[in-house]
Amino acid sequence: MKETWVIKIGSSLVTRSTTGLNIKNIKSWASQINEIRKKNINVIIVSSGAIAEGIGRLGLIRRPTSSSKLQALAAIGQMGLVQAYEVAFKKYNILTAQMLLTHEDLSNRERYLNAKNTLNNLTKYNVIPIINENDTVSTDEIKFGDNDTLAALVSNLSEAKLLVILTDQDGLHTSDPKNDNSSKLVTKISVSDKNLNKYAGPSNSALGRGGMITKVSAAKKASKSNTQTIIANGTSKDILIKILNDEDKIGTKIFNEGSAVKSKKQWIANSLKVKGSVIIDAGAKKVIRKSGKSLLPVGIKSISGNFKKGDMVTICDTNNKEIAKGLINYSSKELFKIIGKSTNAIKKEFDLFDGDVVVHADNMIVS
Repeated sequence: MKETWVIKIGSSLVTRSTTGLNIKNIKSWASQINEIRKKNINVIIVSSGAIAEGIGRLGLIRRPTSSSKLQALAAIGQMGLVQAYEVAFKKYNILTAQMLLTHEDLSNRERYLNAKNTLNNLTKYNVIPIINENDTVSTDEIKFGDNDTLAALVSNLSEAKLLVILTDQDGLHTSDPKNDNSSKLVTKISVSDKNLNKYAGPSNSALGRGGMITKVSAAKKASKSNTQTIIANGTSKDILIKILNDEDKIGTKIFNEGSAVKSKKQWIANSLKVKGSVIIDAGAKKVIRKSGKSLLPVGIKSISGNFKKGDMVTICDTNNKEIAKGLINYSSKELFKIIGKSTNAIKKEFDLFDGDVVVHADNMIVS
């Protein structure tokens, strides 16, 4: 069975400042990906650059802040972006396909599975999917989102072995290399290492939205499907070939020491937005953490937020520390009536009783 790589390419690499696409870089990646595919590896590309290309095509000096203008720029730039990849890969007789996604697509279980099936079929046809966020309709993603997160979710969808995040930096450093001469490149680190977040910093790019923080977050999300992540400098000559050959000091390798999470739990952990929280007592915390069991009403101390049955909530201890996330079986209005009550007490007091499980273990991700 072929393994799959997801390669995410940032705006600062795809574009030439505000003058349009960097065709030279795109041609170089196409050549390298052609060599990777010869090793029986499927490749999926998550590419930024639509908005930046739109900025270049219109000759704008600065990135607008208005959502409607950004949406228009995404529509303008997407045409050039997809065409550039198509032309670059055509030289090697490789077909490409455009696939636009939003977080809304992936938060709906049926649409999530449809996207997964589409990706699987494209790779079976030996086609390279070129994936981007559908910025023209996804206001929140333009304002707050990033393609690092999208690349992680695509890694989950495709059950990729490797997520390669190409950026304009060499990887994670022990401190800011621009301000500290003693800073060292972090070549290898576990996704569970406590220093991981410390090594990340904000984005300095005028064109893109993501920084090292979003890349580290993406690596953590990708690890749910046992996908390893490499953050590397996309401007380095033949960087993808160096990664293929497993050369040393080519960036930061973020590895996962645990086992893969089941597909449905990946979806719960990475694709849904939190709508509320449930505070639990010490007994419920122990049962969830040590025994992996479901959450019952008797173990709940309080709730916050306005949520519906089927929404995702965080489960926290009395110190407000997250213990787990999961799909709730009650609305906040219904749950408020039964918190802290035993199953027998609920059955006696209420005619409407939807079972004694508030969050089932199968629909829960322990933090």
